[in-house]
Amino acid sequence: MSETSAPPTRVDLAELSAMFEAVPYAKFLGVRLELKGDELTAILPYKDELIGNPMLPALHGGVVGALMELTAVAQIFLAQGGKKVPKVIDISIDYLRSGRPVDTYARAHVTKLGRRIANVRVEAWQFDRADPIAALHGHFLIKSDEGAV
Repeated sequence: MSETSAPPTRVDLAELSAMFEAVPYAKFLGVRLELKGDELTAILPYKDELIGNPMLPALHGGVVGALMELTAVAQIFLAQGGKKVPKVIDISIDYLRSGRPVDTYARAHVTKLGRRIANVRVEAWQFDRADPIAALHGHFLIKSDEGAV
């Protein structure tokens, strides 16, 4: 007998936004989500508190990294139909150029959604999506054995 699974349920933007509101750091950053079809864009509105180097000025690298991690979590959550919030196994971030004091955008692409682990890539940009300021590659735990996590 083969095991069949139900198709993933549809997660709406309100549910996803509520999940983000429950994360204190996401709330502090003010990250907003836009969903058009199955394409999710995270938007980080600029605030002075997000500057890491006031001499340039440039966004703090941790802010950019957090935006991309949150975007990855949201995209995986959508891809699996809102079953469970994924947990980070590891992430690698390439900072490609300084983030300027303007709004920043991020999109994620789930490259593999397995039974237990998801692989995802995220790019963050400001003026032109083809000219990213940072990129993330990560592995996330989406399902664990009983008691393992």
